[in-house]
Amino acid sequence: RGRSPMKVRELRDMSINELLQKEKELREELFRLRIRKGSGPLESPAMLRNLRRDIARIKTILKERGNEGA
Repeated sequence: RGRSPMKVRELRDMSINELLQKEKELREELFRLRIRKGSGPLESPAMLRNLRRDIARIKTILKERGNEGA
C-alpha cells in the first residue's frame, strides 16, 4: 500500500537541516519509484503524486523561512 502524505504540521516542526535531509530522502525515493515505473506498473500510482506534493510542501516551508529574515 502507498505511503500517506506528510502532515504540514509535522514538516513545520522540523528544523531547516531536517527539512533538507527529508527532501533529499524523498527525492531519492521518487527516483527509485520512477525507475520501477519504467519496468512495469506500480502497485500504487498515487505514491508518485504524494511524493511530489511532499517535496513541494518542504520547498514551500524552506522558502518561507528564507524570507523571514528579509
